[in-house]
Amino acid sequence: MAQLVALSGKQADEYLNARPKYPTIWYKVLAGRTSNHKVAWDVGTGNGQAAIGVAEYYQKVVATDINESQLQRAMKHPKVTYHHTPSSMSDDDLVTLLGGENSIDIIIAAQALHYFDLKRFYPIVKRVLRKQGGIIAVWVYNDLIITPKVDSIMKRLVDSTLPFRNPTMNLAFDGYRTIEFPFKNIRMGTQGRPKALDIPHKLSLNGFLGFLKSWQPLVKAKEQGEDLLTSCMIDEFKEAWGDDKQVKDVFYKAYMLAGKL
Repeated sequence: MAQLVALSGKQADEYLNARPKYPTIWYKVLAGRTSNHKVAWDVGTGNGQAAIGVAEYYQKVVATDINESQLQRAMKHPKVTYHHTPSSMSDDDLVTLLGGENSIDIIIAAQALHYFDLKRFYPIVKRVLRKQGGIIAVWVYNDLIITPKVDSIMKRLVDSTLPFRNPTMNLAFDGYRTIEFPFKNIRMGTQGRPKALDIPHKLSLNGFLGFLKSWQPLVKAKEQGEDLLTSCMIDEFKEAWGDDKQVKDVFYKAYMLAGKL
């Protein structure tokens, strides 16, 4: 169902180390919008971060992904069960795996919706999400704010990725402003008007460079023979960063959409 590109699998270790942690308050607020707190579905779970976060508020979390390399590195939790769901799995089999129709209290997709086949995904959502009191929430982050000097170099790097971006990537770069989201507004971001959020994070220089090396547009460009993160640019980042042992307070810019049937 989720047409996740293979790039994440190739860069899974760096991705796991560089990905920011979503604020726990997000899960608390979202849980407050559901009538029941029995089952959550984390779609495109990746390393399981969102599954672990939402498990604090639900009795059971079903976490699925088509990428086996990500699932092998997923964080364990007694309330979370991970399932490999290849694109060849039928819709009916997936619905059964999730617990049947009208069975899910909350569906979440963190940094993943833009990879999905939405024409297939949304009908499944409408089958499994509770008709009364269930919600779906998705989010993406698409920018990183560090310091003016670092940000200036980062802007040049971002601009250089434009020829290598596909429509899927551009949905993320647009902050989900242009993605289809056919659900009723619950005032936490709706189609065409995502809710802007910040994700605070602490990042070292090595962590930052790890983030860049696992960043999809750069990996895609490198596969096409273009190394956009040159040694000269890395040196620029190092100079702009300053003390290479310094851990900086940074912000990822995030955007959320949430709704109900």
